[in-house]
Amino acid sequence: MSGFEAALGRVPLLLAQHFLLSAAAIALGLAFSLPLILVSVRRPAIGRLALALAGLVQTIPALALLALFYPLLLLFSATVGGRLPALGFLPSLLALTLYAVLPILRNGVTGLAGLDPAVIEAAEGMGMTSWQKLRLVEAPLALPMLMAGIRTAAVWTVGAATLATTVGQASLGDLIFAGLQTQDWALVLAGCLAAAALAMTMDGLLGWVEHGLRHRKRRPALTAAVVIVAALLLSAVALWPRGERTIVIGAKNFSEQFILARLIGHRLERAGYRVEYREGLGSAVIFSALQSGDVDLYVDYAGTLWGSEMRRHDRLPRAAMIAAIGDWARRQNGVRLLAPLGFENAYAFAMQPARARSLGVASLADLTRVAPRLTLGSDLEFLDRPEWRDVRDSYGLRFATTQPYAPTFLYRALGSGRADVISAFSSDGRIAADRLTLLTDPRGAIPGYDALLLVDGAHAGDTRLTDALAPLARRISLSAMQEANYRVDRDAAKQSPDAAARWLARRIGLE
Repeated sequence: MSGFEAALGRVPLLLAQHFLLSAAAIALGLAFSLPLILVSVRRPAIGRLALALAGLVQTIPALALLALFYPLLLLFSATVGGRLPALGFLPSLLALTLYAVLPILRNGVTGLAGLDPAVIEAAEGMGMTSWQKLRLVEAPLALPMLMAGIRTAAVWTVGAATLATTVGQASLGDLIFAGLQTQDWALVLAGCLAAAALAMTMDGLLGWVEHGLRHRKRRPALTAAVVIVAALLLSAVALWPRGERTIVIGAKNFSEQFILARLIGHRLERAGYRVEYREGLGSAVIFSALQSGDVDLYVDYAGTLWGSEMRRHDRLPRAAMIAAIGDWARRQNGVRLLAPLGFENAYAFAMQPARARSLGVASLADLTRVAPRLTLGSDLEFLDRPEWRDVRDSYGLRFATTQPYAPTFLYRALGSGRADVISAFSSDGRIAADRLTLLTDPRGAIPGYDALLLVDGAHAGDTRLTDALAPLARRISLSAMQEANYRVDRDAAKQSPDAAARWLARRIGLE
């Protein structure tokens, strides 16, 4: 099966989820905007304020707006003593609804405010009530302008909904983000084409509704409405739970996480579980998602938990560090450290061999001398992490420039000379394939990064689940993980994370 055919196989369910999310956001945006339009026309001061606030929302990047709802929902849940889903559908719905409001509100206010005063006076002269005037005169005349706003909101919402992947809501963005991270352009193309087709279809159906309403023809409007309702019902049926127990597996935004999530998912499916994936989550979000039950399990790294979650900067032997993390997770958060997987994925600084030799650099201590002349390439979050601050301060590293990249583009930056040094990952297959030089860390500033399988408290006592995953404990060697990663990241004969996970299972003797 080709990469594009595999991508097409994922489109129907993701399309259904994308459509339901987009349609719900448009409907909620419309329900919020229509009363606000009437108030804004009757009270111009309120209208100016409402438009200003809606415009302000549009200045916030959609990705940031989605991310902001996560801590806000957590804070709200803590305040009221309940539990709202801080990941997935709810934050995505709220953010997209806010994005949909501006075009609907602006066009509706413009349509009503721009009516010919003579027409309004004539309606009043005929003795119409305010409701009759709105229903029979104002609304029909303002409808074309309002529908243009709704159609614009629909196209915007479908496009922005691809970003819902970053807060754990399945959408066509799953294909786009996974494809970008693994450089699988078949996935990117499938996601983009499906999102574009959905946007154009929704715009066309809404245009049909507009045509029917404008010309007082019921058939086009009713036909379009029936098609939309039928699509909503089909999407809901396609996503309706089948009765199996569902486990949500979280994953961060790089190839290794995609592979490990699939490796875990395959074992759970054999044990009879229904599996969902929440991929593309950031390190700052994913542990909180496990605590709150938005994901049920995922793989994290000892150094990440040690510095980012536990706020510790001391150094312990690896075994003691893992034991301390497991004890902290259980006591503080009800999370169970199920098992180390057997390999370490540590941050490491890599250079092209010829460049390292010419500068006389073999360690981070050597790098300090020449760093002011060099460019550091990093992944998207490394420069904001405590690990970088520890390394920087321990060695006094100061680079001429720093440039973040998506993980799989780091090596291209290093190979093309756009970066002199990169923050690599020790389990990345490209290190060996490209024969890169890894700089040693003589002062031990970089902590251990053993891969750890974490399970939320609600499933920690599920012996069926833990028995299914127990064979993964200390089973994956560094060389096996490097090869699995390289199968996804290499340029030629690239494999999907699912295929690499099946290969890894055979490599470690589980299949």
